[in-house]
Amino acid sequence: MTSQGQIPPNELLGWYDRARRDLPWREPGVDAWQILVSEFMLQQTPVARVLPIWTEWVRRWPTPSATAAASAADVLRAWGKLGYPRRAKRLHECAIVIARDHGDVVPDDVETLLGLPGIGSYTARAVACFAYRQSVPVVDTNVRRVVARAVHGLADAGAPSATRDHAAVSALLPEDATAPDFSAALMELGATVCIARGPRCGLCPLGECAWRGAGYPAAQGPARRVQTYAGTDRQVRGRLLDVLRANSSPVTRAQLDVAWLTDTAQRDRALYSLLADGLVTQTADGRFGLAGEE
Repeated sequence: MTSQGQIPPNELLGWYDRARRDLPWREPGVDAWQILVSEFMLQQTPVARVLPIWTEWVRRWPTPSATAAASAADVLRAWGKLGYPRRAKRLHECAIVIARDHGDVVPDDVETLLGLPGIGSYTARAVACFAYRQSVPVVDTNVRRVVARAVHGLADAGAPSATRDHAAVSALLPEDATAPDFSAALMELGATVCIARGPRCGLCPLGECAWRGAGYPAAQGPARRVQTYAGTDRQVRGRLLDVLRANSSPVTRAQLDVAWLTDTAQRDRALYSLLADGLVTQTADGRFGLAGEE
């Protein structure tokens, strides 16, 4: 069984070199801003949906200052159907701060990154690691799952704890220049092989795994609830934003109302939440548009 705190770097890195996905933000020459954009987009969103949006985004707005110069409405339109559109708003705010306060260059240290709009613990460390090749622990759901299984013999990582999770991953990092690649490989393993349901253990590059060695014990505690989308306020918000993105100028309330006829109270609640989040604005004559549109 794998000793606690160890995942052989040579096994993981060798596999990553052979099997990693060909993703454009991993290509040579992709800068820190473009990597930061990918990290914003990839939060709770599958890679396949991000790929075309990211490609067009960095072609259109390759730098923070280019993004900052765009209108909030244009940014929301470009975000398309990636979901969680508040991320687009925060990315725009982040671009403004980087262009204004950091010479149009994404900061390279975690603490400064954490002070930027929309950047939390994971994103700050991902940028420091993947853009600037720093040896810092990068912990997402996939990484937590791999560590729980391979190192601790558990089917599920349980509740997250930044202190505990960062310490666990830090203990695994090689003490040389391969640490950033190891972090990327650990994440890739969780995303493509050591997946939550139906893990592909036959493809795992690790010769030893504590979970496999223990006979694949089941997860403890209640099963996690699967998030639904159909019929939720999130879906209604998305329908309303679809109407606004499809129009180059503000629309009437009647034009918005047809987006969701099932539950008028839910539709009203969704619209008010979009207004409160600053994603939608209301004009003086009572029409509705994307943020900043008049």
